Amino acid sequence: MTPGDNGASTPEDDDPFGYLYADGQARGAQPPSGGYGYPNSVSRSSRVRAVGERQYGQQQAPYGQQQAAYGQSQPTVPQQQGAYGQPNAHYQAPETLPGGAPTGRRPMAPSGGRGPNTKGLLIGAIAVVAAVVIGIGVAVLNGDDGKKTGNQAGNTPTQSQTSEPSPSGNSSAPSGELPKSDASALQLGPGVTTATDVKGAQAKGGTYVTGFNHVGATVTWTVNNVDKGTYRLYLRYGIPGVDANATLVLNGKVDPRPMSLKNFGGGTPEGDWEKGWKTTWSTVILKKGTNTIQIACNAGNQCNANLDQVWLVKG
Repeated sequence: MTPGDNGASTPEDDDPFGYLYADGQARGAQPPSGGYGYPNSVSRSSRVRAVGERQYGQQQAPYGQQQAAYGQSQPTVPQQQGAYGQPNAHYQAPETLPGGAPTGRRPMAPSGGRGPNTKGLLIGAIAVVAAVVIGIGVAVLNGDDGKKTGNQAGNTPTQSQTSEPSPSGNSSAPSGELPKSDASALQLGPGVTTATDVKGAQAKGGTYVTGFNHVGATVTWTVNNVDKGTYRLYLRYGIPGVDANATLVLNGKVDPRPMSLKNFGGGTPEGDWEKGWKTTWSTVILKKGTNTIQIACNAGNQCNANLDQVWLVKG
């Protein structure tokens, strides 16, 4: 069988792509108007664009809308809402509908229940500030009270600062201190008096005890508020360059050892009272509380001396 044209009714005429060939075009084959002979198919001419005609950056078909498969009709996809945050053309606000919501916006209620308790926080802050102010005030008041107390204590004279002599010869020392007294402030016995003629006495006003050089002369010191124990009784005295002595009587009991009033160190010219000031001491055992210490000129004593001061030292 040889090729040839068998007429319009040949099978070649049924070829839908005959217009693509030269012999088909010679026979007048035309491309189908519906696009490749399939219903609802897309025309090739509609898919062909000239170079430069396509514009990039344009929005493609929304997600969910697919192009029709080759040779199949494109299904109708329902129109989706616009992008998030953009108004929908088909949307109508409630206020535009009859009986709709008012146009004014209501404030959004805070999520998560009740909001912060600002009233409680304000009350707490005020309470803290008040507590701080009260604390500062109390501290300031306490400081002032301490200062006033210190000033008052400093202005109150102690017994060791008493300006007037004690007529009874009593002596008490502040807590932590041992008693000390001028001899002129003690209880003076018969014929004993005070004077200021001889210079060098350390008693207040330079006053010392004189007239002690006779039997029966006494100087009595009553000591209060002392602890039980052994003490040294110190006596500052003055002699004219000649040794002297006296009798010590403790709580009414005579000490058999005489109290020495010697010219210690020598070098004091006889008769020079001003250069004859010396210091001596004797051991005494005191009881707790009040004790009476007496310096006496008894028979057998050499009592030519002036008496200046007396004091106690522990041990």
